[in-house]
Amino acid sequence: MFSFQVNDSISLELLQQHQADEIFELIDANRSHLREWLLWVDKRKAAEDMVPVIKYWLENLANNQGFDVAIRYDSSLVGMIGVQFDWGNRTASIGYLLSKDCEGKGIITTSLKSLIHELFFRYSMNRIEIQCAANNVKSQRVPERLGFEMEGTKRAGQFLYDHYEDLIVYSLLKSEV
Repeated sequence: MFSFQVNDSISLELLQQHQADEIFELIDANRSHLREWLLWVDKRKAAEDMVPVIKYWLENLANNQGFDVAIRYDSSLVGMIGVQFDWGNRTASIGYLLSKDCEGKGIITTSLKSLIHELFFRYSMNRIEIQCAANNVKSQRVPERLGFEMEGTKRAGQFLYDHYEDLIVYSLLKSEV
């Protein structure tokens, strides 16, 4: 998957090295919004900090372990989606982020709806999982709108700066779509 047109306004594209500045600008412009839920945000202090991260993403793709894509809305980078594969279990795990000013427009939900179809039918996944911080209600609404089932809570599932966050686990099976 290198480029995917979701609709007239939204496209997904593989994140690559030449986008390091643009990715950093997205993160930096949304730093306070993102750091509330993502530990790695503070480690990205300059565009150069994205180079090894993008290299890792591309190695994941090359090793068929997953991929990371940019979300473009009217051609602007507004978010990202990461997918990790567990081929032995035919499971994909999804994470996502979106710029604060693009929340509430259905961009993540619409993007994931198309991506989920690809994961089930192009990649032959049987299960897709999304984990959201228990206190991140906006993020939880995404899998709920997409018909994912809440399986339970991973208590203290993520360490974030100075405390543990519970994670809500959602899943969707191919047989449910």
